[in-house]
Amino acid sequence: MTDSTTDYAQWIGRREITEDDLGLAPALAAAAMLDDTVTRFEKGSSLPALWHWFYFLPKAPQALLDVDGHPQRGGFMPPIPFPRRMFAGARMRFHRPLVIGQPARREAVIRDIRQKSGRSGSLAFVSVVCSYYQDDLLCIEEEQDIVYREPGPAVACPRVIEWPPLPDGAWSRIVTPDPKLLFRFSALTFNAHRIHYDRPYATHDEGYPGLVVHGPLTAVLLMEMVRHHVARPVLGYSFRGLAPLFDLAPFRLVGIAADDGRVNLEAQGPDGTAAMNASAELAV
Repeated sequence: MTDSTTDYAQWIGRREITEDDLGLAPALAAAAMLDDTVTRFEKGSSLPALWHWFYFLPKAPQALLDVDGHPQRGGFMPPIPFPRRMFAGARMRFHRPLVIGQPARREAVIRDIRQKSGRSGSLAFVSVVCSYYQDDLLCIEEEQDIVYREPGPAVACPRVIEWPPLPDGAWSRIVTPDPKLLFRFSALTFNAHRIHYDRPYATHDEGYPGLVVHGPLTAVLLMEMVRHHVARPVLGYSFRGLAPLFDLAPFRLVGIAADDGRVNLEAQGPDGTAAMNASAELAV
């Protein structure tokens, strides 16, 4: 990879428009994956927060997938050659819910591309801003952080310890990730990245100790805790991945409602360290 961000200047400002009829089937499939047997979804229902990720899916032909399962570089996203790619974080605002059964569109634009060197080698950060519209009204604004990394040393298998005591009033949930859950999330998001379902590739080619839990899946599970504990609408949500989670041991989700109308959220790995931090802003 070259050293100057000007090499990718032509990708800054690049736009992509994706339309979707927001059919009922993906919402029903998402509910099944998340074990939501209570909520009744039908045409005209509002999509829960973050469920827009189950729509507006990439449609790269099979022949244009790279060896890792991602679409080949150089289309909408810049041709950064680092093999490790991750959806590392996002910030979003919810202006109005998307409605099932009504056509919608997503307008995505590459806002920024930055490169730097760290302890783990060279990295590239791509900022993608996505705006979601229905009936020409802005529904969701989202800024995604996509990180590309050079190959690094093998990732150690996480230690399993007893989680620290929960703060008073905290919500919690233990999640046991397994290949079935990871496969279903990959299928719902049409994500062919092999680290989530191909164990030999994940361990031998990319150096992970097991299958990698999708960052967006963890973000969805944290948001689902909010949906099932709080009736107030969510106005904003942000998350940041701190460490990978694997299908080797359970992890814990923790939520704490703050006095300022926010819910502070964390996914804790089996060793007790934070794997993801998130925050949800609630309507007054």
